Amino acid sequence: MSNLCWIRRDLRIHDHAALSKALDEGDTTLVFVFDPYILDKLKHKDDRRVTFIMDSLRDIEREIQKHGSSILIRYGKPEIEIPKLASELKVTAVYSNRDYEPYAKERDAKVEKALKKISIGFEQFKDTVFFEKHEVLSNTGSIYKVFTPYKNKWIQNFELNDRNVPNYKCKLKNLMTFKNPTSVLKHNWFKNIGMTENPPLLPGGTKEALKRLKKFQTHIENYATDRNFPAIPGTSLLSVYLRHGNISVRDMLRMATTENSDGAKTWVSEIIWRDFYQMILEVYPRVTKGAFKPEYDQIKFLGTPSHFKAWCEGRTGFPIIDAAMRCLNQTGMMHNRLRMIVASFLCKTLLIDWKKGEDYFAQELLDFDLAANNGGWQWSASTGSDSQPYFRIFNPYNQSEKFDSEGKFIREWVPEIAHLSDKEIHRPTKESASDYPQAIVSYELNRNRCLSMYSVVKKT
Repeated sequence: MSNLCWIRRDLRIHDHAALSKALDEGDTTLVFVFDPYILDKLKHKDDRRVTFIMDSLRDIEREIQKHGSSILIRYGKPEIEIPKLASELKVTAVYSNRDYEPYAKERDAKVEKALKKISIGFEQFKDTVFFEKHEVLSNTGSIYKVFTPYKNKWIQNFELNDRNVPNYKCKLKNLMTFKNPTSVLKHNWFKNIGMTENPPLLPGGTKEALKRLKKFQTHIENYATDRNFPAIPGTSLLSVYLRHGNISVRDMLRMATTENSDGAKTWVSEIIWRDFYQMILEVYPRVTKGAFKPEYDQIKFLGTPSHFKAWCEGRTGFPIIDAAMRCLNQTGMMHNRLRMIVASFLCKTLLIDWKKGEDYFAQELLDFDLAANNGGWQWSASTGSDSQPYFRIFNPYNQSEKFDSEGKFIREWVPEIAHLSDKEIHRPTKESASDYPQAIVSYELNRNRCLSMYSVVKKT
């Protein structure tokens, strides 16, 4: 019996539900498809995420070549490429892990239909989340729309299962062998798919992911407090590796549950937030088009294109905002606390539609994940499930003083005001920083405008 395992956002060969099952059932070939529907949407031909994916594929290739195998790479529509390859290899079934994004579900339905026509099975498995939507329900059997009761039920189910975290072993000896494979290590796939290589700050691959996981374990106990300060290396930097599946969510939980600290509990809570947003996206795919709370679509955002451009470029005159955006533009990364600050600033200080910010993050973030990105933006804009109240508006000056009190992060990314004192650097004046733009809006004035702008929701 021969099988095909189609990997997508699960770029690893350990603790992999679909691959484990495929290998148990017989000889298995790995395949990855570069999808033009996804690539054509990328603004930059040197998008760092493509190189990260290529790094991850090379990492897999080096490992499976030890078993005489190779990962097959294809470029084209998956509903054409997967059935075509499955037919060529005369496989019995195609295995993959479930993806909950609207396009992915539509794509997989097309692939399954095409495979069925040629009498080839299509098997899918839970892998990218720990609990799927039907596994965390209220006592009445309904979906949770608020995070805290969802989290409590998630933990309850986890405890009832004796905190068991499955580990899907992969019998790599059952990988199909090739005499003359077109190895991703030698072939220039960037040229084939119309992209150019651009090494990201964090290289892709399981080895790098596991190394970072081990390093984070040494200071996870401080995570609950350190995670809020962008100048402190207090986060795991694992979001991009989880997004592309270099490590599994189970890898993370196995590590966290061996640690008994507030930091570990807080980190597990973040993993639960991820499951929650994946569930919300799957159950309510309309969130990709508008507000989770439909009444918030009535808001008429008053901001201007020039202010949006200044926000994107990091020249708003608000140092913590500009530092965060410049960091994003240069590295593809942004600290989670800063994501909340800049998102609140865009929606509630610049008065610009949150969907514009969501789109910009989708374009630039190395760890972009549709569910998490949408959930985060709707939380900040007060339009989402269990989001902050609309009248809660982050003061960028207070946030800057609280979470970058000495201005270390600001000085790194906004060098033109590095000479200012720890106090002045959060709100520079024209006299103290002539090379730095003045604030493009008044926070105090626009706070009141924001409350007025959101009043349409209150009336509803």
